[in-house]
Amino acid sequence: MSKTRKIYCARLVGRILLFAGCLVLWRWYPDSFAVLEGWNFFRQISPLHFLWVVWVADMVLQIVPIRNKVPLGSQKLFANRFKPIRDAIHYEALKRYIESTTKAAYKVFLIWCVLILVIGALYSAGCFPREVLFMISVFFYVCDLICVLVWCPFRLIMKNRCCTTCRIFNWDHLMMFSPLLFMSGFFATSLVVLSAVAWLVWELCVMMYPERFWDHSNAALQCSQCTDKLCTQYCRKLRNDH
Repeated sequence: MSKTRKIYCARLVGRILLFAGCLVLWRWYPDSFAVLEGWNFFRQISPLHFLWVVWVADMVLQIVPIRNKVPLGSQKLFANRFKPIRDAIHYEALKRYIESTTKAAYKVFLIWCVLILVIGALYSAGCFPREVLFMISVFFYVCDLICVLVWCPFRLIMKNRCCTTCRIFNWDHLMMFSPLLFMSGFFATSLVVLSAVAWLVWELCVMMYPERFWDHSNAALQCSQCTDKLCTQYCRKLRNDH
């Protein structure tokens, strides 16, 4: 197991503990969730502030180029992670690749929108309080690393080899915080806006620098050059087969 994968496994355990901690707060310390309302974020201190800082820091690391500590899959949009192949790039094939992966990506986007609209409709109908919207986002926070380390349902649509080559790698925060769209207040709004910025930066780079997202134009994305080794047993089998 690579060092990066070990770190991600530890992060998954940490996220599960955070989810459990939020459940404890909701059950026995419900006043902690008051920071979700309006400008209460600035009026009282809550353990949820810690989670907000962690989430904001994660998103900032997606919109600024970091050489180390951040997986290549998340940073491949930046020039410092681009390693041109020796041969000339086949731009027609690159165009077809970007078009096909973008089409698949927006199939995922549509499915996710339907899911979020269902959640929003249930919330608007009074089926559950705003705290549940927050807990759904924390649950998605856990599921994000399950997709990386265990199994990702989106791969069924995306057909990507691994997370490093994934077209929607940096969509994670936008998807995690989408339930918060139905909440007002600084806490939710700030997270939704920053996640949208991270998503927009990613999408603009796909359009402006498509060669950075294809393993036939960016050698850094090829299995032989992989440094993260986040791939699952399924992906490692593919690598050995090739």
